[in-house]
Amino acid sequence: MKPPPFKYARPGELDEVLALLSEHGDEAKLLAGGQSLIPLLNFRLARPSVLVDLNSVSGLDGMTSRNGTIGLGAMVRQRAAERSPDVGSSCPLIVQALRHVAHLQIRNRGTVGGSIAHADPAAELPAVALALDAEMVVRSAAGERVVPASEFFQGPFTTAVGPEEVLVEVRFPKLAGARSTFLELARRSGDFALAGVAAVARVEEGSGAVTEARLAAIGVGGEPVRLAEAEAAVTGKPLTAESRRDAAAAASARVTPFTDVHADAEYRKELIGVLVSRALEEVGAP
Repeated sequence: MKPPPFKYARPGELDEVLALLSEHGDEAKLLAGGQSLIPLLNFRLARPSVLVDLNSVSGLDGMTSRNGTIGLGAMVRQRAAERSPDVGSSCPLIVQALRHVAHLQIRNRGTVGGSIAHADPAAELPAVALALDAEMVVRSAAGERVVPASEFFQGPFTTAVGPEEVLVEVRFPKLAGARSTFLELARRSGDFALAGVAAVARVEEGSGAVTEARLAAIGVGGEPVRLAEAEAAVTGKPLTAESRRDAAAAASARVTPFTDVHADAEYRKELIGVLVSRALEEVGAP
């Protein structure tokens, strides 16, 4: 398959990107790692008139630690984030999730911002962003705005980024003193997950009671889903088999999965409950 014809731009500065987006609007497509966009072009599921390549734009591939957050520029390669000691120590959930992303070759090219902006319902990083209440920094020629993760994902492959805007950075809060894990089930290593869960918990020393729980699911709807009811089921209690069972039931009841050739909706509802229970067991382990 070959992509449809398009004009190609390779700007070196963000202002040039914003000018191109102002000129072409939704007729333009941004190329980051290209691991999702290039197949869409080849199958002619995307037909931009202008392709704006971000790979030479300066200032989009930095990692910055500040004010209790770690900021990842939109063009930070997934593999770079996965291997970063700062990311691993400040926000291990990012690394735990990235280990599930496709294959090593994909992560070498794929970008943090590209995955989040693409917003595939089965992608790992959007769930991490939602579980952690990350902030997305979005810029246009008119200025900059910060969008919380809870408002950013708006449906399958749909986000709050407008046609003249570009995601420039994702700010994740640091997880000092918290335990985290990321679990998913896929038919084969590297496949998209049938379902997955990002989990974070703070556990009180001595009593073992959960003082804070954060859970988000993928593969069970058109966007990542925050499992607030499951969080409430364990908050203030030790992570016993009973409390994990209550959280699993709450998670299964919360989601409205789809049926496809890989699994039906009921299977995914059951699966997300199992994954929530296992994730809570992991973060509750001494």
